[in-house]
Amino acid sequence: MSNARAGASGAYHGVTMTLFRVAFVLSLASGALGAQGTQGDYVAADFKFASGEVLPALRLHYTTLGTPRRDATGVVRNAVMILHGTGGTGRAFLSATYAGELFGPGKLLDTARYYVVLPDGVGHGGSSKPSDGLHARFPRYTYDDMVRAQQILLTKRLGVNHLRIVMGTSMGCMHAWIWGYTYPDFTDGLVPLACAPAPIIGRNRMMRKMIMDDIRNDPAWQGGEYREQPKGVIAASQLLFMMTSAPLVQHRQAPTREAADSMITAYLAGRARVTDANDMLYQFDASRDYDPSPHLSRVTAPVLAINSADDLVNPPELGIMERLMPQVARGRFVLLPITAQTRGHGTHSLPTVWGGHLADFLRLLPER
Repeated sequence: MSNARAGASGAYHGVTMTLFRVAFVLSLASGALGAQGTQGDYVAADFKFASGEVLPALRLHYTTLGTPRRDATGVVRNAVMILHGTGGTGRAFLSATYAGELFGPGKLLDTARYYVVLPDGVGHGGSSKPSDGLHARFPRYTYDDMVRAQQILLTKRLGVNHLRIVMGTSMGCMHAWIWGYTYPDFTDGLVPLACAPAPIIGRNRMMRKMIMDDIRNDPAWQGGEYREQPKGVIAASQLLFMMTSAPLVQHRQAPTREAADSMITAYLAGRARVTDANDMLYQFDASRDYDPSPHLSRVTAPVLAINSADDLVNPPELGIMERLMPQVARGRFVLLPITAQTRGHGTHSLPTVWGGHLADFLRLLPER
């Protein structure tokens, strides 16, 4: 609905926006934010993966909030795409701690002003994935495939021909870097959180290989044709917990032996209920050839890259960001110090910690 409408239409717009804001606030208070947004699916026909494999119908699920606005030439100027991490979904961003801090009235990405697009990546959520039926016969997708699918979703289904910013957390962070050099003119800015524009090697790769081996080496996996989830998922989830947790937080949250035992038991039980072995295997395998480092000179959009000092996945002592960011023409790197508010790798989803940096970045972007 356009702000330019006058008279009764303008009054209607004002009332509608007021009601929307009230409903949004109430949804936060009631914990019902997960019901917000418009969900949909787009089917990309004969999608060809980098491996050469073809999926006749690739389903791409998404959630949107707000309304796209076009300039006089028909270019969308207010679209923001936010990309989730490994094993996640776009709707995870509808939590009170994320959406409540970014999408609400007067917030940085107020959906009365911005058109927010939250895709489910290939192999995740409501998009096509191995557990739909193909199991280990599903195409062995890569991050490049996932980014190309996102671009198809934006242009073919949503009619979005330009993005104000691409944001991403963890895997989505890596996707944001790929967007920067694959579609350099498509976005005004990039905000990658909790990753590095470098190949996944060293301990990061070792952890991922162990996760995949925990699944593949379980006799119950049966080449992907299991009838019940193999126990290897539990072992893989144990490693995932160590990758993404933070010592300071866990020490505070589990101050006794009993509390620590109870906390990790509950975490693993919860993961077992929602994790499919094939999906998890494919999700971690997709990072195998990720490496933006040779392409950083092609990233022309301004970049705000944010990592946290307590992130086990991206430990600051490696010095990767300090070495590579000078190759980004308009890049800024922020290393968040360890505080009582940071959550290790999971700090990427806490706008209360890094929102001030995002606010500064948005102010520096050229007006459209």
